Amino acid sequence: MKYVEKCPTCGSSELIEKPIKEVLSGGNNTAFLIVNAAVCLHCGERLYTPETVRQFEKIEAQLEKMAAPYEAQETYGFQEIGRTFQVAV
Repeated sequence: MKYVEKCPTCGSSELIEKPIKEVLSGGNNTAFLIVNAAVCLHCGERLYTPETVRQFEKIEAQLEKMAAPYEAQETYGFQEIGRTFQVAV
């Protein structure tokens, strides 16, 4: 996967591709994803392909639309503020 030649934050050309965990939110819901990104070895900036960014936007929109049903028996005494999901991409 080709991202960029140099880091747009610090200008370093030391970029490696590696899997990283990204946390996305929509409404009160959260999803954890493991995606490949170019990571700058100098400053730690994460760079994503346009396709990955589109996937992030789609998942965030889905999270925003989700209704969180109340599960009374399992969460008695808890106030539900959202749900968390792990998404396989």
